[in-house]
Amino acid sequence: MKINILHAGYCTAPEHIAIHGGRWRSIHFPAMFALLQHPRFGLMLFDTGYSQRFFDETRKFPKRFYRWMTPVSLHEEDLVVNQLTNFGIRPADISHVFISHFHADHIASLPDLARSRYVYMPHAFAHLRTSPPSQDMKHAFLRGLIPSDFDSRSQVVDMTRPILLSNEYAPFKTGFDLLGDGSILGVELPGHAHGQMGLFVRDENGKLFFFVADAAWLKQAIIENRPPHRIANLIFSDPQAYRETLGELHTYHLTHPDTQVIPSHCDETIRSHETIQRQNPNAARR
Repeated sequence: MKINILHAGYCTAPEHIAIHGGRWRSIHFPAMFALLQHPRFGLMLFDTGYSQRFFDETRKFPKRFYRWMTPVSLHEEDLVVNQLTNFGIRPADISHVFISHFHADHIASLPDLARSRYVYMPHAFAHLRTSPPSQDMKHAFLRGLIPSDFDSRSQVVDMTRPILLSNEYAPFKTGFDLLGDGSILGVELPGHAHGQMGLFVRDENGKLFFFVADAAWLKQAIIENRPPHRIANLIFSDPQAYRETLGELHTYHLTHPDTQVIPSHCDETIRSHETIQRQNPNAARR
């Protein structure tokens, strides 16, 4: 499987919010998405980053506060559909989109992917569906980003069929075989958002990638087991579970140093992979 790590726009926020003891200056938090080219199932994405719909949906109050709290920068060339074109890929070619969770910076381009299957953990969306719209801002959720035919194209993870993971994935003990061939394993990473899902994916060279979404905002937080500022608890679904998950990621990093652990918003991590990809531009082409 070929793996390309990209991003569609970024927001800015003070570093000390993202990691305890961080600097007070604002830093970039790119909205990562990954292009996965599977030999059998074809072209797939992990999340989608921002799109112009984010600005459309946050034009009026109270949703405008979302835009103010996390100022977003997005250029036309950053859009998922335009970046796919650089690889000779049409949006209709994407067979699956694995959704880590339903915050706006992870799902904003779902409507652009009109033929994709949406794969996600059931409780990631169930609580949002049943919550009143007045609660949307608390969950960083914008209903207008959900395609009208979302339900008919959903492929919800069957939580009744977990698999036991080998020591290669410890301390993570159970996961979900998302394609049925063992090539993409989903694991729940609780705390940041209900039903947040991470992915274990191995590339064509045998290198293992662990996409951890927002279980940590910075790679440094995982390396040093440094949680965010306590003010971030206001937006977490379960602050205690967040810290437990971060501790597991820290343990995993120490015991599996060769795995590429990819937080969705770590600028240093994402840019380092984009640099490697630019140096070897043909590696991810179809």
